[in-house]
Formats: sequence, C-alpha cells, structure tokens
Amino acid sequence: MKKHWILGVAVILFVIGVVFYLVTGTGLSSGDYACGYFASGNFACGVFAAGQFSVGIFSAGIFSIGIFSISIFNIGLYAIGFFVYGWKKRNVL
Repeated sequence: MKKHWILGVAVILFVIGVVFYLVTGTGLSSGDYACGYFASGNFACGVFAAGQFSVGIFSAGIFSIGIFSISIFNIGLYAIGFFVYGWKKRNVL
C-alpha cells in the first residue's frame, strides 16, 4: 500500500467529487455564493473552489478550508500558507 497511496487518494477524491456533483446537480458555478464541482466566487464551496472564502478538496483563496489548500489563512491537510511561510522567513535583527 505504500506505493499506491497516491492512487488511493485520487480515487477517493474522484468518488467524493462524483457524489458532490450528484447531490448539488451543478458542475460549474460562479457568483457571490457558489456551490458546484468547480466553484468560483466570494463564498465558494466545491471540490475545486476558489474565492475569498473557499471550502473544498482543492481550495484557493484568502481564507480556505480543504485537503489541499493554498491561501493566506488556511486550514488544510496539505496547506501552503503564504502568511506562515513569510512568518518563518522573516529577518529578525
């Protein structure tokens, strides 16, 4: 299983995406309050979400929550936070 964990994660994310798509009924969504498989807007919720406040498996925004998230302030399993990165790289004289 050590060699196949990436494939396992990909299959699980695909299944979650299909279930999410079947529940919400929309694939693409954008606007102030967007919810869909691919969502973009001020408040976005989806498998792939981008916006000021985004929640999704893959999320990007100012505030994001997800498994893979890129933002300034984020909560995620695999997260890249520019704020935390800058805090660690600051020069202290």
